[in-house]
Amino acid sequence: MTATHAAGRKLKDAIFDANRACNEAIKIHGADAVTNATIGVVLNDDGKLATIPTVEKTFRAMDFSELVSYAPISGLPAYLDAAIDLTFGDCKPDAHFGAVATAGGTGAIHHAIANYAERGDAVLTSDWCWGTYNVICVETGKRLETFRLFDDALNFNVNDFAVKVDALCRKQNSLLVIINTPAHNPTGYALTADEWDKVLAVLKAQASVGKKISLLADIAYIDFAGGDSPRAFMRKFTALPENLFVMIAFSMSKSFTFYGQRAGALIGVSSSADVIAEFNDVSKYSSRAAWSNVNRGAQALMVKLAADKTLMTACRTERDRLRQMVQARAEIFVDEAKACGLRIVPYKGGFFIAVPADDPAAVCRKLHDDLIFAVPLKLGVRVAACSTSSAKMHGVAEKILRAMR
Repeated sequence: MTATHAAGRKLKDAIFDANRACNEAIKIHGADAVTNATIGVVLNDDGKLATIPTVEKTFRAMDFSELVSYAPISGLPAYLDAAIDLTFGDCKPDAHFGAVATAGGTGAIHHAIANYAERGDAVLTSDWCWGTYNVICVETGKRLETFRLFDDALNFNVNDFAVKVDALCRKQNSLLVIINTPAHNPTGYALTADEWDKVLAVLKAQASVGKKISLLADIAYIDFAGGDSPRAFMRKFTALPENLFVMIAFSMSKSFTFYGQRAGALIGVSSSADVIAEFNDVSKYSSRAAWSNVNRGAQALMVKLAADKTLMTACRTERDRLRQMVQARAEIFVDEAKACGLRIVPYKGGFFIAVPADDPAAVCRKLHDDLIFAVPLKLGVRVAACSTSSAKMHGVAEKILRAMR
């Protein structure tokens, strides 16, 4: 009965499937016996959802009518201003900006793909990537193609990136590129300043011959990236060609541990005011068609936090404690992987670590014998440091190595 384009669609999500299997094991064996390295949320060492106390306290104190009222289609103006400010921090480029509230970071990615890739065209991202990029491409009549994220020495593969961009631009008049950095899902990688320069040089070269190039920076995990200045690369978006348009997918989910409230924003950055005006218009149109408007309570909460220096300072301090906890867990895995000879891709920060594997599904099935649950991806196994306690993280690397033999 479905329309032809929808016939046969059936969602298979490796992350939620793995988490479901983990929860079934917990029912049988108990939570203490099971290692949940599947889900992309921060769990405390007791396996309970970890939240930012200031966020919870502020949200609970808000007026109920503010939580349940409709918001404007594009979002509360103060929320959009706050999203822009929080996205860039002190690394704001000299450019024009636009923004639209979205249903989490996923909604931001949806709008970018829906409006900045032609139907039937390819969208380009890395081979290690979040699988939902492909789901959104299929849903909107696009297709996802990939470049190799790493070369044989496990450095960022700028050569393959350039080759793939050139090949697609020979076939297409426009191209949308998605770069997930820093704290890349699923690897924890982050592009260096030099690598960003090379990426932008490749895209500028295509823009210089008249191609319409759009770049989406997916920064969902940026506040768990660590490092001296994870936003520094954003200054590079100053004075770009008018036909090189940058979008940034902002999310409250990780930065405010507000996962299920589904609030984010798509932010546009351009040297052209006209490009931004067009971006605001098409994004508002897509919002009305997709969800009408986004959770007002979440938007109002972020406005309240961002406007109060004391609250925002407390929020950042509490969030950084969670970041340090996740980082410490990841370091246990990285150190033990090195000690036992398990090859992993470069981890710099964030929720996840990735282990290349020839048969990821078989490795994950074997790990079930040890009641360890991780996520099988196309290129390897994803281990969630965010959800695995430090105590349970010990020994996981060696058991993965054993499962691969």
